[in-house]
Amino acid sequence: MSVIDFILSWQIILQPLFKMIRRLFSTIITDYPPPVGEFLPAASTGTSQSANGNGVGTNNSSAAAFRSPQLESLNWLHTVSPCFPVSGNQIEVIYEPSAFYNTLVSKCAVAKRRIMLASLYLGIGSKETRLVNAIHDNMKQNLQLKVDVLLDFTRGTRGEKNSQTTLMPLLQESDNFRLSLYHTPVLRGLTKKLAPPRWNELLGIQHMKLYLVDDTVIISGANLSNDYFTNRQDRYVMIEDRKLADFYADFLNKVQEFSLNVNRNGDASLHESWNMLPYKSDHEDFATEARERIRNYFKGVLERQRSVCEQDTVSDTWIFPLIEMGQLGIHHDSLATKSLLSGCLKDSNLKLATGYFNLTETYMDTLTKDCQAECSILMAHPNANGFLGAKGPAGGIPAAYSLIARKFYEKLKESGQDHRVSLFEYERLGWTYHAKGLWYYLPGSTLPNVTLIGSSNFGERSVNRDLEAQICVVTTNGGLQRKLQSEFENIQQHSSTAEAELTARPVPRWVRAVVGLFRNFF
Repeated sequence: MSVIDFILSWQIILQPLFKMIRRLFSTIITDYPPPVGEFLPAASTGTSQSANGNGVGTNNSSAAAFRSPQLESLNWLHTVSPCFPVSGNQIEVIYEPSAFYNTLVSKCAVAKRRIMLASLYLGIGSKETRLVNAIHDNMKQNLQLKVDVLLDFTRGTRGEKNSQTTLMPLLQESDNFRLSLYHTPVLRGLTKKLAPPRWNELLGIQHMKLYLVDDTVIISGANLSNDYFTNRQDRYVMIEDRKLADFYADFLNKVQEFSLNVNRNGDASLHESWNMLPYKSDHEDFATEARERIRNYFKGVLERQRSVCEQDTVSDTWIFPLIEMGQLGIHHDSLATKSLLSGCLKDSNLKLATGYFNLTETYMDTLTKDCQAECSILMAHPNANGFLGAKGPAGGIPAAYSLIARKFYEKLKESGQDHRVSLFEYERLGWTYHAKGLWYYLPGSTLPNVTLIGSSNFGERSVNRDLEAQICVVTTNGGLQRKLQSEFENIQQHSSTAEAELTARPVPRWVRAVVGLFRNFF
């Protein structure tokens, strides 16, 4: 009998041992700061528990609220995030990667005041070069244009030719160009010295996808590389609003403060307002200071926008920015997402999508036990998974996602909820799948009233390791609702039901043996 056969045959007996090893492994290479409570606590006076009873969505007489009675169950959003009221006509939904790319290039080419790009990395192919050239040419003609790029340190410097080397000509030619690289405080000591490229990205990355050009904000889950510009399906929402653009510009400036800034020699150094190297300073000191800067910024905006919302009488769409920075002790997006899931009303409908099915236990429990909506969950078929065919252990990741999805389906059946929650897989010849977010339909509505869109995959990494950004959009604008419905249908047309195939799909024995141990790393 092989070792793997032994492990599988004694899985129940060895499960406590696996949990112990996982905790030990996490302790060795991870040092999360202790929980710090709510990121943006609700007002302390006159509060009452929300309908879902979890305390995150509180409501009180002094807080802003939606005017429409139909949206009353969503009033708690005003207490947990700044609200930006807009007209739904200011929002465009982009459906295809090529349209996303062309929009980004054309807007960067004519930007007047600012360009800010936050992504995991920038690719090094011809399409990426065209984007960089559009920015470069514009900077030469417009000396007032300021450009900021925020990428992940490990991913952005991987390889001899990389994101940083691609951008160095712009950095060396102009004082108006700034390149910042976020470095997780977890990657330090022997781990930083010994972990090879790619592997060092497992510990934590800058994963936000925010693209600002003047007063335009594009929120997406797509990176700045060829696949995401051609045949990797994602989501993209473009918003024209000065206040929202200013908010995200200032927010990214805050993240740049505790990121490394690249100088003209290509060296990474501290921001002028920061004095702690992420890989040498005390982790908790670093996380505490970064967390407080972000929290104080959000609190100030929350108060300012609350009065704006209270006075607004014309808007039909409301945007709530959400962020997650688990390694810095910021759990904001995950709490709001859990409240949204648990607060889904009876006879409502929820459609959730993730490029990588590795939902946290909290999300899976909430969907199974608390959510009252009819749910459909869309994920990548192994053939549409970006890790398909990868070398080494990474090649087993698509099978690991299938195994996790299968176990979730079994949990649904055991709980008698498989009639309410359906699973689907996206498969399109020549394409990979990376779309994530949700569409929520209130009772009686045939069009979505709420959407979440951004970088989060709703998984272990999104909550505990990476920097993430989403927006929650609530709308009564019929035109925008139809665009969001068309967006979902555009993705759904390439999907099929997954339950039967998940049950029958073979999973390599080694994947089954290790998936529980390493689940929070992918």
